[in-house]
Amino acid sequence: MFIKNKTLAASVLTLGLLAGCGKDYLSLQPRNAVTTETFYKTETDAIQATTAAYSQLSQYGMFNYSLWGIGDIMSDNSNTGGGGASDGIEFQQLDNYSIPTTNPLTSTHWQRAYLGVGQANQVLARVPAIEMSATLKTRCLGEAAFLRALYYFYLVRGFGDVPLVLTPAQTAAEVSNITRTPAAQVYTQIITDLQDAITKLPASYTGDDVGRATKWSATALLAKVYLTQGNMANAATQARAVISGSGKTMWANYADNFKVENENGQESLFEVQFKNGLSNYSQDGPGATINEFWGARFFGSPYVVASGGYGFNVPEKEFVDGYEPGDLRKQATVWVPGDVYPAGQIQPASLPGDPFGFNVRKFFVGTVNVNNWDSPLNVPVLRLAEMYLILAEAVGPTAEGLEAINKVRRRAFGLPINTPSAKDLAITSAASFKDAVLRERRYELAFEMDRWYDLKRTGTLVSTMKAKGKTGVQEFNNLLPIPQTELNVNPNLTQNPGY
Repeated sequence: MFIKNKTLAASVLTLGLLAGCGKDYLSLQPRNAVTTETFYKTETDAIQATTAAYSQLSQYGMFNYSLWGIGDIMSDNSNTGGGGASDGIEFQQLDNYSIPTTNPLTSTHWQRAYLGVGQANQVLARVPAIEMSATLKTRCLGEAAFLRALYYFYLVRGFGDVPLVLTPAQTAAEVSNITRTPAAQVYTQIITDLQDAITKLPASYTGDDVGRATKWSATALLAKVYLTQGNMANAATQARAVISGSGKTMWANYADNFKVENENGQESLFEVQFKNGLSNYSQDGPGATINEFWGARFFGSPYVVASGGYGFNVPEKEFVDGYEPGDLRKQATVWVPGDVYPAGQIQPASLPGDPFGFNVRKFFVGTVNVNNWDSPLNVPVLRLAEMYLILAEAVGPTAEGLEAINKVRRRAFGLPINTPSAKDLAITSAASFKDAVLRERRYELAFEMDRWYDLKRTGTLVSTMKAKGKTGVQEFNNLLPIPQTELNVNPNLTQNPGY
């Protein structure tokens, strides 16, 4: 897996920083005299720079910090958990919809996404002039286009209108004068980038390159973008293309999606790559932190995870109680009282921050290292099962839509996906069918950091969260606050209403 087996020079990461980020990021200088004048000269430079553009997804970045606060804790799937009233204040602010413009999670989310945009822009601007293999050059440009689209997809869904930066910024002054671009225009660019990536990326990889974005990663993301826009015809077209053309198949066992040995496997369309190997606490390392952060808080003898878990992102009781009898996804997704860990510890009836004895199981690895801020387990971003659910939502309660959702349901109950079963839905009402698809998405994609975005795009965020008891939520919370650090250095940026 490419990120797991390559050590990148830190200097490469600094080359894309001047692209719409805050003051702290603008002050960084290239290290070891590496600049655009000395770098972007060789094929190796091009590959390293392209690989570096993936880093903001993982290293103290979106899937290692901000996204599980936004995608999970801000939704009806989970609560903050942790050690009490003074623990994880930034997560509690999201959980209770009392979000200041200085919230570290929303600020990091913005900054890291724009760092990724900047790195992708550098590749797109500099690599065309490098003398190198035409095939590799095309691939690098395709990867950068995909990554820029992915970063912007998270930015526009979270913040609405955002600055659209498509070329490397040369000076801090340029950055400080950027204005927000209408969301519709940002989406147009995302679609353009993904269509470009589809033409440039290979269908698959071998060896150390496994894990890079493929043609099918871009096609799957395009399907999700169209779904988010409400363009159901195009969403269905792209989802069908992935289902029929990618060669991917669903695992027979749902839990197999979340095993280290199955990373980048038969159902995977794109994953954030992690590896272990460190023995110090660092959210900017190559490992995933969620094994430790989501693990049962300081429980077990020995602890169920090294150094004791922190017990954050605790599954909501209503969510756990909502599993249908016989749904095998429950056992793969959550720890409930009485469950037995590999070392023999038994999940208790309650834990600090966890009054019902629930913890997320889906990304549990256990003690594999000195400490598990360094978990090797990848986080899926796009899976084939979601393509079936996108297709179902896009075409409604047609024969095609019913078969698509039922394939996912059959696997959930341990049945062959192509064999009709008593668990099959037979809904004919369009509204009821859409509700059924959204419910299926909730349980199929639980804790994959996506639920808040589903509530937003379906216009059900406020009603759902109020029903959960989050009385502070208001309509303006369908957007995150623009970070105060950005407003401080750029007078041309405006704040979202309500903040």
